[in-house]
Amino acid sequence: MEPLALYIHWPFCLSKCPYCDFNSHVRERIDQARFAKALRAELAWEAQRLGRRTLASIFFGGGTPSLMEPATVAALIADAGRLFDRLPGCEITLEANPTSIEAGRLQAFADAGVNRISIGVQALDGTDLRRLGRQHDPAQAIAALEIGRRIFPRISFDLIYARPGQTMAAWREELRRALDLAADHLSLYQLTIEPGTVYEGMHRRGELTLPDADTQAELYDATGEEAARFGLAAYEVSNYAVPGRESRHNLAYWRYTDYVGIGPGAHGRLSLDGARIATRRHRAPEPWAELVEKQGHGSTVEERVQPIDQAHEMLLMGLRLSEGIDAGAFMRRTGLALVDVLDPDTLAAAQEASYIDWDGAKLRATREGRKRLDALLGALVL
Repeated sequence: MEPLALYIHWPFCLSKCPYCDFNSHVRERIDQARFAKALRAELAWEAQRLGRRTLASIFFGGGTPSLMEPATVAALIADAGRLFDRLPGCEITLEANPTSIEAGRLQAFADAGVNRISIGVQALDGTDLRRLGRQHDPAQAIAALEIGRRIFPRISFDLIYARPGQTMAAWREELRRALDLAADHLSLYQLTIEPGTVYEGMHRRGELTLPDADTQAELYDATGEEAARFGLAAYEVSNYAVPGRESRHNLAYWRYTDYVGIGPGAHGRLSLDGARIATRRHRAPEPWAELVEKQGHGSTVEERVQPIDQAHEMLLMGLRLSEGIDAGAFMRRTGLALVDVLDPDTLAAAQEASYIDWDGAKLRATREGRKRLDALLGALVL
């Protein structure tokens, strides 16, 4: 079977950012031992039913995984190596924030077996960092990038663009500073207003205004230009990498291969007994831990994904990639012909507008198409 990707969710943060709708939680005290034991138990339960699969990547996400005890990270990596057959050079990523307490632990995470660090820089402007609710300042962000580059063979960092009042000149300068420090992999996220966040209330009251659509598009285009200056290519809508340094773990999602998710709120897509199974864990940390303690896992959803739904998911994910979707791989995964799940009129119009390339063997969104992907997918997918 194809190699497996393993996602481990640590749901705790020092504070909740006003734009964030992720499954993250703030606690005055975290029972590290309890959650470490529960994660290890859930991993063992998944391994028991999956069998001895080949493991291509491990990703510690959150929340803020750099708040985990390094010993917990080491134990989970060791367990994964014992329960599965880790590929040589298995990519092991951990997300970290640049606060001083977390940056000081980076060497311990490397010693635990992490070989790729993803740093949540988000901005190099102090005012914007405060507006975003971040706990670090620009100096700490730069220091974390420098430390990460020294310690880890691979480094990625996140930036948020289309922030209130952001100018093109400031964005280009900010990109150059960050890329000059860590030109390996960049994940770029457009600031959006998500339901249930603090920013939603501020936006509704007129206290927060984002750049207009044209400005957002210009900032996005500038990102590609600046990344290219440092040798990074856009391989996915929001991700740029030096060739060969793409996130192998995230490629598993976008290529719609098997991945297992453990921890509160984690999702998975697994091949079991000839079927494609969607899994989801309980979102809240303490109830999730109680479920694991009672039954060995915290699953609340285990359902078969029907072929047409697999087709939709594979299209939604695969068209984000610059490489597109291979028609043969699509047929092998879903049992359906790629052309049969596309609206022919929309496909023809998208090709005419140079938003889509389709030669009968591969379906690919062009750069202009990927900029309009949400609207395009809504019309293209039957």
